[in-house]
Amino acid sequence: MSPAGNGRDARRIIRMKARKERAESGQCMELSKLREQIDRVDREMLRLFYERQELTREVAEAKVAARLQVRDLKREKEKLAELTKDAPDRMTEEGIREMFSQLMAVSRKKQYQLMSRAGFSERLPFERVASLGPEAPRVIYQGVEGAYSHMAALQFFGEDAFLAPVETWDEAMNALCAGRGDYAVMPIENSSAGTVGNVFDLLMKYDNYIVGETVLPVEHALLGVPGTDIAQIRRVISHPQALAQCAKYLAEHRGWEQEQALNTAAAARRVAEEKDSSQAAIASRLAGQLYGLEVLKAPVNHDLGNVTRFVILSNRKIFVKTARRITVCFECPHETGALYRLLSHFIYNDINLTRIESRPIPGETWEYRFFVDLDGNLVEPGVKNALKGLSEEALSLKILGNY
Repeated sequence: MSPAGNGRDARRIIRMKARKERAESGQCMELSKLREQIDRVDREMLRLFYERQELTREVAEAKVAARLQVRDLKREKEKLAELTKDAPDRMTEEGIREMFSQLMAVSRKKQYQLMSRAGFSERLPFERVASLGPEAPRVIYQGVEGAYSHMAALQFFGEDAFLAPVETWDEAMNALCAGRGDYAVMPIENSSAGTVGNVFDLLMKYDNYIVGETVLPVEHALLGVPGTDIAQIRRVISHPQALAQCAKYLAEHRGWEQEQALNTAAAARRVAEEKDSSQAAIASRLAGQLYGLEVLKAPVNHDLGNVTRFVILSNRKIFVKTARRITVCFECPHETGALYRLLSHFIYNDINLTRIESRPIPGETWEYRFFVDLDGNLVEPGVKNALKGLSEEALSLKILGNY
């Protein structure tokens, strides 16, 4: 190509670049102007929000005087229907609904707070105590001596406690309800196998409440009758959760039949009683010592940092003054955003959630209860406000304990 041709191409490229830069500059100026207008609208919306919050205060005062509930669900539905009736399309309708639903939720939370400060709040039916008693309590646990629940009871209450075993968790809860013990010890969560769902269901079934907790390190051992060789084993017996915690080790012995027991110590006792060298139990070393079994291999759980959290239950609604964790259970309406709106009460009151679990509601298809652990004490204003809002807007709420 000639030098003249190269020059024309270069000038064309320069002109195209200049046009592009002018177009981009114009677009940036237009975008800047639009953002300035949005900022102006936002400032006006903020002014109106402050005005709305002041009206919220006046509404709260009127409700205190008339002793009315904060939430008026009928009015909320009517208001949202009125606001969205002229929306030009579905997306705009949903946007309007979401924005005003959030404004109403903020308004309610502010009203709960103002009404609480005015002394118009429910007194939570829990008694604050200096410490748990008596000195030598009667403690119920599920299983037999050597079970992890037995070990947890000893860890929390010490050797002076009178420990009473029962066969099932349901029996433990029923005995506590009937006053046949001062406390019961139940496993509620394991660091590797997760939550113990049946215990959550029992907490809803019985009027027993969490007053303490203890964390127990878990080390499972393979136990057999003295003189047993691992090559002889054909069946291993343990609690289902213990079998799950030892799944990697058991996978190395695929020929072994796995049989479930009520608890690990019961498995150990059975192996000891039957004196069958083709059977082994997965349980604690303590269980092996108590029932005269030999440790064939330990540990056999794959997570060596494995711990189980046990809760201490009472049939009294009490909490020690130093309690820092609260567990609640609630059911929420089966509608879009319902769970978020309920959890937002904790956000608004600056309360930290440490765990949330869902459990199916027995007899209700695709309906769930939510179990939540949160930091705090029942005497704290923020906790009271959050629980007040939750109680008014959830289908049901049960405080399971402060500990």
